[in-house]
Amino acid sequence: MIESVFFAIWFFLPAGVANAAPVVANKIPLLNTWHTPIDLHKSFRGIRVLGDNKTWRGLLTGTIAGGLTASLQHLAINRGGTLAEVFLLGCILGFGALVGDAVESFFKRQKGIPSGKSWFPFDQTDYIIGGLVFIYPFTQLPIHIVLLIFITFFGLHLVVAYIGYLLKLKDRPI
Repeated sequence: MIESVFFAIWFFLPAGVANAAPVVANKIPLLNTWHTPIDLHKSFRGIRVLGDNKTWRGLLTGTIAGGLTASLQHLAINRGGTLAEVFLLGCILGFGALVGDAVESFFKRQKGIPSGKSWFPFDQTDYIIGGLVFIYPFTQLPIHIVLLIFITFFGLHLVVAYIGYLLKLKDRPI
């Protein structure tokens, strides 16, 4: 069982890092000047599609962070595949996580929930669902691993969000 938990964490780590990367990228002086929202200020039913907090900077840095994380994992423990293939799979996991977050943001805006306000438990699961959906064409995980990914990354999201709050990277603890 413990091996399955470690595998779930190891496998999904690129998506988890990608999900956190936009918050970190926003604190980097050169990057934080790039504020272009993904929705380009477009509205749907009179409401912004995603809002100002979903930026191209975040999508790009998160996707690359997912690829770099997978590459570092590959260098640490080579489990097959080339470095380029592993980087691409990490990017796919990261991109999927961020798309999941963006989809959740769309529904959050449509429900009238302000940007930055927590929408529990959707804020904690959106990136998990997105990452799993995007990686599915490349690998089908056993259901117990999918469940372990949900459980561990849901909990890790809460812990990491609180640490980000303590480090003043986030305005709210959850």
